[in-house]
Amino acid sequence: MTDPTRTPVPAALLAAALAAAALSAAAFVAAPARAAGEARYTMADFAKVSKIDAHVHLHNADPAFVDAAHRLGFKLLTINVDYPDFPPLDDQQRVAIALRDARPADVAWAVSFSSDTSDQPGWLDATRRRVDAGLQAGAVGVKVWKNIGMSLRDRQGRLVMIDDARFAPLFSYFEQQGIALLGHQGEPHNCWLPLEKMTVLNDREYFAHHPQYHMALHPEMPSWEAQMAARDRMVAAHPKLKFIGMHMASLERDVDELAAFLDRFPLAKVDLAARIGQLQAQSQKDREKVRRFMIQYQDRLLYGTDVSQAPQQSGAALMKEVEPVWRMHWRYFNTEETFQVSDLEQPVRGLGLPKAVVDKLYHVNAERSFPAAWKAAR
Repeated sequence: MTDPTRTPVPAALLAAALAAAALSAAAFVAAPARAAGEARYTMADFAKVSKIDAHVHLHNADPAFVDAAHRLGFKLLTINVDYPDFPPLDDQQRVAIALRDARPADVAWAVSFSSDTSDQPGWLDATRRRVDAGLQAGAVGVKVWKNIGMSLRDRQGRLVMIDDARFAPLFSYFEQQGIALLGHQGEPHNCWLPLEKMTVLNDREYFAHHPQYHMALHPEMPSWEAQMAARDRMVAAHPKLKFIGMHMASLERDVDELAAFLDRFPLAKVDLAARIGQLQAQSQKDREKVRRFMIQYQDRLLYGTDVSQAPQQSGAALMKEVEPVWRMHWRYFNTEETFQVSDLEQPVRGLGLPKAVVDKLYHVNAERSFPAAWKAAR
């Protein structure tokens, strides 16, 4: 986590976003809830079906976790992040390359860069060289993190947002070169709400114990709306950019808002990492609406968890944590069973998605987004 932020957003931007959301909602509300006789996977299919967790952070070069994931049908995308609680970027990159070299059919990776000196001469050229070197070493995309917009400050002490002019040449370069940008901007909308109004239990617990990151307590920082508006201005300024919004593009609170984002930016995709609980909270209120969204936008969604492995954590220890989560998500997307999940006080019913939709969510969309990944035969 970083130290998040808050500023007002113009009323016109809010009105436009609400109007777009309403139009998008109307577009997918008429989608069929279920086709007669449509094929579905079951829990028994879990380990048999090809799957990709397109959002993990592996910091141990031992491929034991990769091998265990392979036995369950999973390939992995490990993402480097300029996050102070993770190892230094060079260490993250060395581990990612080692894992990819050891298991090229099962591991892909994304490079990242530091923005700390982005106001200094030479930063842009040095960052391009770093990204290019990562791509030559096998990276399939570039991660940009929420520290831009939530902690990075200029020399006057003002927060620097993702649409700041200093970053435009870099994003233009990615656009021209066809490089995928994996963007995590802002935080869950819950971060700006009082604890009692948060929609999932893990957010409530986290922010109760980390008030320094709870934006409802920090009105001097930019609002969630301001974070989203800055991100949208950046994407709009680079219409050919292959942008993948991490964590449902921080639009996890409402599939209408996410649909509006996807409609506005036809090249954009999103992953569901660490936000499936938010999706489940919505489906408690209107399951068919969430199901219709998943079906209509089936070409734009990537499965991911955001699981992190500490440098000293064994593959077996990590798998003990991750496998129940993977199986719970599979149950939610594939079955119509009603069951309890840790994020919610009340049970949730599975979406029972068609096989074709599940295949896109779990591997086809990731393979299309990162065509150079997971190529070598074991």
